Amino acid sequence: MPKRSSKQKDTQELARSILDQIVPDAEPPKEKNPAAVALGRLGGLKGGLARAKKLSQLKRVEIAKKAAQTRWERKRNKQKK
Repeated sequence: MPKRSSKQKDTQELARSILDQIVPDAEPPKEKNPAAVALGRLGGLKGGLARAKKLSQLKRVEIAKKAAQTRWERKRNKQKK
């Protein structure tokens, strides 16, 4: 008996896998330029640190509290369903 995947595919993934089975000649995904990927990552890493340094301690605390509140609301909403 074949093993079944425990992960459920969302609609988009399921549609894509069916399409790939029907039309195997579809164009493969384009390769990303490694230099561009490296530059984007470098900018992203710098951006977070620069933003954190620019914010005051009070503002960082407010942002953290808002993020925690949002996470707890999501957990409560999931439990209700």
